[in-house]
Amino acid sequence: MNRWITGWVVLLLLLLPLPLAAQGIVNLVVQGNEVHAGISLPANITADLTISFEQAEGLSAESIGLSASLVSLTDTQLLARLREVSIPSAFPVLIRIQPPAEGSLSFQGVASIEVHTHLLPFTLNTPLRLYAAPEGGLFRDITASVGMGSYRAVGRKGSFSELLILVDLRTANQVIAQKLDILDQLLADHEAAIAPAVFSDLSALAAEIRSKHSAGRTQAAISKTEEFVALVQAHSGADIPDVWRSARDLTNVAGLLRAAGETLRFSLIMKQQQQGGLLGGLL
Repeated sequence: MNRWITGWVVLLLLLLPLPLAAQGIVNLVVQGNEVHAGISLPANITADLTISFEQAEGLSAESIGLSASLVSLTDTQLLARLREVSIPSAFPVLIRIQPPAEGSLSFQGVASIEVHTHLLPFTLNTPLRLYAAPEGGLFRDITASVGMGSYRAVGRKGSFSELLILVDLRTANQVIAQKLDILDQLLADHEAAIAPAVFSDLSALAAEIRSKHSAGRTQAAISKTEEFVALVQAHSGADIPDVWRSARDLTNVAGLLRAAGETLRFSLIMKQQQQGGLLGGLL
């Protein structure tokens, strides 16, 4: 009798539908504060993806909400969200990191996102950048570093969004000007959440970064950007909110500011490199 019951249980389990793999995602593994996954899409389009957290809770294959899909190079709705950049035909891949609201995921600080593909070439002055956007919103450059292998890009985020690798042919000064504006806007938007003395110091540093850049003192601007990021990190938690969670009921202000500072630093280093300065910003 026991064997008969066991046989029926096994049969019922075999008949149950298997959980569906996330679209375009293979070999997803969670190890501590890291998620490793492969991207596998039609036309042999592949990549490796790593998401790293400084401190995460409730991290799992289900709670990360990861998927990937191919996009059309002529999708007018998507193109309207790109503005002055374009999609590389060899890698038209939209990555989504959208943890379900009912999930248990939360993290402190910044999340680092690395995309690595052999389908794109790496050159010293590559125009390829990692961009991110809120669902349906404009895409912005979040690149913090690039490197070989064939192409590898790392971006930082204080929240989650859609991601694309894009071709950015704007000048270094155009990119930096936009990132300075984004930094100023983040400070203005979240002033009420930041301790007054810390806000004053951060605003002063942001103004110094802009001043040094305008004066052509790129290394000084880089140093001030590093001070800005370090100050945010030093005051994260007590003076600047630094937690994101799936319910979307908290704003990770410190993560947003640090991510904005790090991608600004990257662009300043790229400008310095173009000017014949020290090679920097590479993995």
